[in-house]
Amino acid sequence: MLLVLTEEQKDHLHFLQTVEPSVVEEFGRIALEFLRRGTSPKTYEGAARKLCVPVETVQRGVEGLVFLLMESSKHVISDVDFLDSVLVLGLSEELNRFLLQLYRDHHSQIRTILNQLVCSQPAYQNLEWRLDVQLASRSLRQQVVPTVTTRLLLSDSSSWVLQVDPRTLLHLISSLEAALAAVKSSHTRRILRNIK
Repeated sequence: MLLVLTEEQKDHLHFLQTVEPSVVEEFGRIALEFLRRGTSPKTYEGAARKLCVPVETVQRGVEGLVFLLMESSKHVISDVDFLDSVLVLGLSEELNRFLLQLYRDHHSQIRTILNQLVCSQPAYQNLEWRLDVQLASRSLRQQVVPTVTTRLLLSDSSSWVLQVDPRTLLHLISSLEAALAAVKSSHTRRILRNIK
């Protein structure tokens, strides 16, 4: 799988061609720090002073490198695909090899960071249920009123209690089954494949 870079991202990464390999190595270190801790204006200012370029140029170069490393790690692209992806940037062979080595060395670490950044939704843990039937009351001696009480336990230690009559529960079940069938349809899978 090849990465598709916009013209703006190509311009940001093309800046790496104008600096020495030691500076590109420093940009790689800054990019990894960016992924771990976020942006640091002081780091950008220090690098800009050393290179005698505007801070925005350094920031864009680092952000372009971060994008390249993140997307490559997210899609776990092969070495050949990585080199083919950076080939369109017009960088030197030495710089392409350095970027590949940076990707190889840190790709599992970047994937770990990306997994920690993902906002996790509570997931299903357990479901407890109970069937209650009211057989009579003071005013009505012969009645049958069934009630299903469910308690949904989620992975974040929260729980939800739902009390419904059997007819509503059957409607809820049929709606959920219809939604699952819709997700499994070929049309939905095609849409999801294009979203990713």
